[in-house]
Amino acid sequence: MTDSKLCWLDIRKVGELAPAVLEEAVHQRIDAVVADDMTMLADLPPTIRRVLVHDGGEPADGFAGADLVLVSGTADDRAKLAEAYPAIEFGRYVEIVDADSLETACLSARTERWSLLDFRDPTKIPLEIVIAAAAGCDGTVVTTAADVEEARIIFGVLELGSDGVLMPARSVGDATALKQAAGTTTGEIPLVELEVTATAHIGMGERACVDTCSYLGKDEGILVGSHSKGMVLCVSETHPLPYMPTRPFRVNAGAIHSYTVSHHGRTHYLSELVAGSKVLAVDTKGRTRVVSVGRVKIETRPLISVDAVAPNGQPVNLILQDDWHVRVLGPGGAVLNSTELRPGDKILGHLPTADRHVGYPIDEFCREQ
Repeated sequence: MTDSKLCWLDIRKVGELAPAVLEEAVHQRIDAVVADDMTMLADLPPTIRRVLVHDGGEPADGFAGADLVLVSGTADDRAKLAEAYPAIEFGRYVEIVDADSLETACLSARTERWSLLDFRDPTKIPLEIVIAAAAGCDGTVVTTAADVEEARIIFGVLELGSDGVLMPARSVGDATALKQAAGTTTGEIPLVELEVTATAHIGMGERACVDTCSYLGKDEGILVGSHSKGMVLCVSETHPLPYMPTRPFRVNAGAIHSYTVSHHGRTHYLSELVAGSKVLAVDTKGRTRVVSVGRVKIETRPLISVDAVAPNGQPVNLILQDDWHVRVLGPGGAVLNSTELRPGDKILGHLPTADRHVGYPIDEFCREQ
């Protein structure tokens, strides 16, 4: 298995939209394109792999134009073709419909350089078995997906995910969506040290606890801020507290007007989040992952306002529940109680560069105060 996430596009049924879809695929740096006719792919740059799925027999054209041929027959069939056509790279295509074909898929994932797997049942348990079977092996496993939603799931199975996804192209935009699906699994954002300048008790208001569907780490939380260009890293409730159990899935995030960051760089108000929403979990090194929201608890509580400043002079504000057990993260993973913050203390934050319109980054004049 590999660490990269490959995006393959299948254009075999896209019809007359193929030229436009291929243009988008080049722009999005799709890793490979599967086609019936390799002449359609003749103008692709060498960075995009030309892939043919072969169902057996002797090819009339000797696989002309293909970089990789995936054979749906046995390992012996693949080996014979590789011997007959040494200039072409070969792999296995396996359709998984029962226990025997699942074993074939596991063997292919362990022994073949390339394996394209097509699971006909909706359960992802067979894919989990293949990923586990291929752990530590050098081959690449690409799994077929019916659409973008399934691609996202496949990329995350057993946390490792399939090495790649092959998705059929139905229209322009599918290549972009597939790349975005692959990009939601990992990534980093820059964090900065903010210096606290003031705190103030501001009375009652509504605050939101964001309960995710994932266990969050001791150095992990979500970014929250009153302004779109400055946010603070609020830690999850993974650290022991007196009088109450830990809740590693929860972030006591802040007042309901606050921004938080979702995938693709979009922001949402905490008050907008509902079950099924996505938020970006961030650790103290800036590593990110997308997690699903299971519930948001909005309750009236006393609030505290925390003002800070970034090294570039950018002011940052965060309004939190005014209680000792509500915490933020500092340099080195330090866990800081919000009610004990004092001027000069250092906390971690992020400075998005764009203003926002309905949550999307936009280059326009916008003043927040």
